[in-house]
Amino acid sequence: MAILETIVIAFWAMLPAYVPNNAAVLAGGGRPIDGGRTWGDKRMLGDGKTWRGTAAGIVAGLALAGLLTVVAPAVADATGIDVPEFEPLAALGLAGGAMLGDILASFLKRRSGRQRGAMFPGLDQLDFVVVSLPLTALLAREWFFEVFTVGVVAVVVILTPILHVTTNMIAYKLGLKNEPW
Repeated sequence: MAILETIVIAFWAMLPAYVPNNAAVLAGGGRPIDGGRTWGDKRMLGDGKTWRGTAAGIVAGLALAGLLTVVAPAVADATGIDVPEFEPLAALGLAGGAMLGDILASFLKRRSGRQRGAMFPGLDQLDFVVVSLPLTALLAREWFFEVFTVGVVAVVVILTPILHVTTNMIAYKLGLKNEPW
């Protein structure tokens, strides 16, 4: 597989995991998932992790996976790159895993004493990848190993931090985020 093809497949396959956190920011607010509860003297998650944002993120990821599945044959015909269609459980693993990864990262941030919005290099950029990929492999094993070859996973690990920092800086400049990371 040529490098351009690997990059396209990696980006395409990860879109249902890339979009949920951005959708959650746009639709966030409302009741925090942790309900204000603490563990020790620290919030479990904080006000930034809400039921509405989580649900909106998952729905956005699922909807995008559905749309990508519909247009995949036309994209493959136009580009000559066989982009994957998404099985429902693969889409759920990617979108749900992305949100779960972000929630777990928030939990780890609170345990380490970091406040909401504080930088946590590495974790901030890859939290959703570290959870969405194994969850997808668990839910849609055959699809996962067909799509996520070693080369595709390598591109995801390299590409994701770059995309994450870029989109966060854009959201910050647009006033959608309080910090540029």
